[in-house]
Amino acid sequence: MTETPATGAGSGARGPRRRPLDLRFASRTLLHALVVGGVVGLAGAAFFAGLELAQRWLIEGIAGVDLMRARGERFLPPEAGRAFRPWLAVAVPAAGGLVAGLISLAAPEVAGGGGDAVVEAFHHGGRIRRRVAPLKALAAILALGAGGSGGREGPSMQIGGALGTLLSGLVPATRRERRVLLLAGVAAGIAAVFRTPLGAALLAVEMPYRDDFESDALVPAILASVTAYGVVIALFGETTLFGTLPHFPMRPWQLPLFALLALPVALASVGFVASLDAVRGAAARLPGPVWLRPAAGGLAMGLVATAAVSVLDRPLGLPGNGLGLFGGGYGLAQVSLTGAGGLPAGWWLVGLLLLLLLAKMAATALAAGTGMPVGDFAPALVMGAVMGDAFGQAAALLLPTWQIQPAAFALVGMGTFYGGIARAPLSAVVIVSELAGSYDLLVPMMLAVAIAFVATRRWPLYPAQLRRRLASGRTGRGVGGPEAAGAAAPGE
Repeated sequence: MTETPATGAGSGARGPRRRPLDLRFASRTLLHALVVGGVVGLAGAAFFAGLELAQRWLIEGIAGVDLMRARGERFLPPEAGRAFRPWLAVAVPAAGGLVAGLISLAAPEVAGGGGDAVVEAFHHGGRIRRRVAPLKALAAILALGAGGSGGREGPSMQIGGALGTLLSGLVPATRRERRVLLLAGVAAGIAAVFRTPLGAALLAVEMPYRDDFESDALVPAILASVTAYGVVIALFGETTLFGTLPHFPMRPWQLPLFALLALPVALASVGFVASLDAVRGAAARLPGPVWLRPAAGGLAMGLVATAAVSVLDRPLGLPGNGLGLFGGGYGLAQVSLTGAGGLPAGWWLVGLLLLLLLAKMAATALAAGTGMPVGDFAPALVMGAVMGDAFGQAAALLLPTWQIQPAAFALVGMGTFYGGIARAPLSAVVIVSELAGSYDLLVPMMLAVAIAFVATRRWPLYPAQLRRRLASGRTGRGVGGPEAAGAAAPGE
């Protein structure tokens, strides 16, 4: 019996030709990813610290708004409460939006949250102008420091991506390498401010597409994310955003409830995307220059948030008088996960949570939809937690013998809300599990996120996302396009 010759050089047999592994590209890109992670880690730490200082001086110091914060969100010691000044709580966000709008005159890319701008840049060669990183940081610190309803993760994505492409411009880099380093910078930016290294890396490679992911950038994104995370915990210490959460035992009979949870959460997330689109459309029709729109958005957001605080603060007695409507709102998610004294019970609590959900949705749409440089990541998680908590509280009332923990539904709601509309199901599951400090709810969260992913298919949070890798870039290919062999693109 004779052996069949192996396919290869000189065999004469026809078979798929395999491209040899480009070790030079791999080693160079990984080294650059480590550098990106270190630089973005330092920048992210400075951004985190600068933002907390700005919030203490502006929305807290001037307007007397005591922001609701999560347990692991601050590095400065808390201060004694100040007198709440409603008219300044309206004016300060408007002033922050005005200054941020003026900054956008130098770089229009800094307007908005930053996530969609990063996706757009990735699909058009991976270029972000050098001025974007410092201007975005300044604009976001001022807008968020003034109480703008939004998160720091979106701006940190754009800052990290800009620093990644900045490094690619300082060293010989092909178009392929530049796009990989952009995503590595995005991962490092998320890890630096969110402290979820694995979830940050996964989100960076899932973000560019609705039904695909950029696998070539996964390892560089992991290296950059881990490096940035190491830098941040070396400076601020190791902690999770919500502190130590209770254990959530897996109860199989509750899986149908988690599947059912995905439907109202998906509906709420679609409402959030629709409200963002509606505000963007209305803002585009406003008279006057574009740079004034963030000021109008800040004013409208301040009115909504201040009205809600004025009506609900004293009856509720929650920690912090901002009710999570100013800033990112992680303190509101903390209440959904760990509870707080003074809240009503029963169906009154369900109604209150739904009211806070609508108020946070309106405040965020008015801020982000008019171009304030505030992220939509944090509000999405907060709204998901509140919606999940409301569902869990209702389920506990209707099914008192099922041993329901509403906090478990709040945690699953966080991942479900963002994972569906961001088209990032895997990273949403991992990020929320990292935030919880455990994978207790991995199975129900996978179930709920999968259902929401299908249900929200036509409502992407990031319109610049393409469907698949083959649609990406001017060449019609993903990262591994014609430059995969190492040749630079024309004109570079």
